[in-house]
Amino acid sequence: MMQKDNQHTNPRKRDEELNKEVTRDEEATVSKENEDKLTDAAVADQKQQDELQQKYDDLNNSYLRLHAEFDNFRKRTLKEKADLIKSGGERVLLDIISLVDDFERALVILHEAEDKDAMLEGMDLIYGKFINFLKQHGVKEIETIGLPFDADRFEAVTTIPAQDESQKGVVVDCIMKGYALNEKIIRFPKVIVGE
Repeated sequence: MMQKDNQHTNPRKRDEELNKEVTRDEEATVSKENEDKLTDAAVADQKQQDELQQKYDDLNNSYLRLHAEFDNFRKRTLKEKADLIKSGGERVLLDIISLVDDFERALVILHEAEDKDAMLEGMDLIYGKFINFLKQHGVKEIETIGLPFDADRFEAVTTIPAQDESQKGVVVDCIMKGYALNEKIIRFPKVIVGE
């Protein structure tokens, strides 16, 4: 009977051993699959890292090119600005030269002429031309006489007693005209104010 029990136990042991072997084989297979998955994951990670490195390199190159282009643009703009400042007054000076020509012709005629009216007419024409030149370049005369004194717009040279109440605090006379260039005062008028 004992032998029967041993025989019965042996097949059990054998089954258990077979089960253990199958389990080991399954574990080895699972382990192999996990290794394959890990290898695939590592390959995918490396591929993703390579792609990210490529994107980084592309962006970095793009940034460097953009920076160089901006630096060139800045240098070119500074050069153009310097050229404008250097030759910006050229147009104004050419217009003034034509006025100098008119003055020279007027001086020749003044020395030779005996007709005072013709000389005055010529000087009036030159003066009118010069005023038009100033207007073309945005220069306007600042109105003063009869306006209330404004310390931000006028320079008071002196005050005089007002002849009536309406002249108190008002500009009575202008000693030197003032001018504004495009609404900015470039020379303040010198005025006399009633007190």
